[in-house]
Amino acid sequence: MKTLNTLWKVVFVTALLVGASFVNAAPVNVNTADAKTLAQNINGIGPKKAQAIVDYRTQNGPFKSSQELTKVKGIGQKLIEKNKADLLFSDAASSKDKKSAKN
Repeated sequence: MKTLNTLWKVVFVTALLVGASFVNAAPVNVNTADAKTLAQNINGIGPKKAQAIVDYRTQNGPFKSSQELTKVKGIGQKLIEKNKADLLFSDAASSKDKKSAKN
């Protein structure tokens, strides 16, 4: 009985970890997300770098491409490549998601 109980705990924790990894894989719009959202959804970005992205965007306007992110101190090409599939720069995908939600 004790072994079965331990096994269920291991299965439960594993399921939580697998589920958590999918949560962080959501695409994020770099031009509209707040610092907390950026930090949660971009691998390798913590609160300070996320705030730097928001500050840069506020001072210089929206990012047009992933290449422009390299202008933010601490953001390099390697980090961008690692997150390329999860970075959005326009409202096109967001608008599409909103239309799907209405239907």
